[in-house]
Amino acid sequence: MDSGALMRKLLVVLGVPVDNLTMEEALNRCDEFIAIGRATGRTHQIATVNADFVVNSLHDPELQRILQEADMATADGMPLVWGSRLLGGPLPGRVTGADMVPALAHRAAQKGYSIFFLGAREGIAAKAADILQRRNPGMRIAGILSPPPRSLLEMDQSVVDAVKAAKPDILLVAFGNPKQEKWIRMHAHELHVPICIGVGGTFDMIVGVTKRAPDWMQRIGLEWAYRLSQEPQRLAKRYLHDFGYFGYFFVRQWWGMRRGTAISMVPPKPALEVAPDLPLAPPPPPEPVPASLAPTPPAPPDLPAPSVHPPTPMLVLQGRLDIDNQDAFADEANRLLDDSPYLILNLAEATFLDSSALGVLVALANRAHRAGGALWLVAIPPQIQSLFKLVRLDTFFEVYPDADAVEVKRRQVPQPVAPQPTDNGWSVVRMPRMYDGNTIATITEHCLEGLESNPYLVLDFSETVFMSSAGMASLLKLDRAARAKSGALRVVSCSNDLLRTLKLINLDTILTLMADVATATREPVQAAPTLTDLRVIPSGPQ
Repeated sequence: MDSGALMRKLLVVLGVPVDNLTMEEALNRCDEFIAIGRATGRTHQIATVNADFVVNSLHDPELQRILQEADMATADGMPLVWGSRLLGGPLPGRVTGADMVPALAHRAAQKGYSIFFLGAREGIAAKAADILQRRNPGMRIAGILSPPPRSLLEMDQSVVDAVKAAKPDILLVAFGNPKQEKWIRMHAHELHVPICIGVGGTFDMIVGVTKRAPDWMQRIGLEWAYRLSQEPQRLAKRYLHDFGYFGYFFVRQWWGMRRGTAISMVPPKPALEVAPDLPLAPPPPPEPVPASLAPTPPAPPDLPAPSVHPPTPMLVLQGRLDIDNQDAFADEANRLLDDSPYLILNLAEATFLDSSALGVLVALANRAHRAGGALWLVAIPPQIQSLFKLVRLDTFFEVYPDADAVEVKRRQVPQPVAPQPTDNGWSVVRMPRMYDGNTIATITEHCLEGLESNPYLVLDFSETVFMSSAGMASLLKLDRAARAKSGALRVVSCSNDLLRTLKLINLDTILTLMADVATATREPVQAAPTLTDLRVIPSGPQ
């Protein structure tokens, strides 16, 4: 059971879920992660989120997904704290990376945790480790490594091997945002480190290369001004960009909140009372009581062929769900997830979700996913769909028109992973919804085997909503393998988010992107273009 998911209270700010906790609560959560990681080998990713992270995630779908699925995301910047007060779930204050690393070093000395220092410029990580060890006698250093600067997809496997060999309890990664977050996510499945944290320039601050603002400036939220005075050439353009983007999107939400429209994150308080002891299973037909929960009866008997699965548990949300009444919903949903990692949430009668309620849904979806299951949302009203789109959660959740569609989906025979032949000689692979560390190895292996007999391969991404950096590396590997056998690889049916992900690292100029399977397989392989031509085939409309 994911104990951390049960306890999380999240606030969604511009699509990024931020944990509502203090420094001491964050450190206690780290203790839990280390205990779980030592027992199971699971890696927990922690992000310290500031305005720059949020702005970067607005145009980087991969980073956005990483932050949405992080095991803990703390508020590193004051704009998030200020914004939370307008969104109805005020955060108690900042939990910054610059404060958390020294606090973790102290906790590590007390509890015998080992720390690996990775990244920063040559010599900086070693100095930071030495300073923290002198301040905290007994702190164990598992390793120190500052690899030469390279792009994410060009980084050497020896870096991963060094961390795995050291077997630390805590890995501090100082590659800068978003590279450090993507590197952690890319290798999380093989690191087996209980805690991985992207710490940005924290090592520089510990060593004194970068000086922190005085305490009084930190308290009133002016640390950014102090840093700007230190590094005006590097930070002026970034701060101007971040403040502009963050302010624009936040004002949209704030204005919608004041007007009480459907795009508001937290509409005005309703003039209705929520009954304190609402029954969780009212007798049919259910009375529409705001924010009540009603487990629904099993699916009707006229669905397609009998399922090997028991009926999926379902909750019905009626009325508003917000910070004042979300606890009963969270308790019941978690109770059902204790019994099964699959859960349907029916939103047909929901009228609004505030930022903290969105955070509850994110935490539940992540818990179900990590347990090998899923949270499905069904019958979503238009105003809730608009809200999901505004806060960039429209592709995060698995959405279906109704519960019957979910049951049909669960009964379907899984698509074969091996390439499937077509009449024109191409082989086609239907790619999974999530192309990440959980699916990449199996699919890559089957595709490489298929290329041995047929070097003409089409990857169909029509159902894929996320591709990690490791997934992009696998595409390059398959493309090279196909070309080496005088064949071709074609990538088709990418969503706008996937296209944006590929374009961020210029893979659209290397891979052959096409509109759909029909377009990619229209011509027989004997008449396929030359290898040079394959690099410049224009993609169809997306």
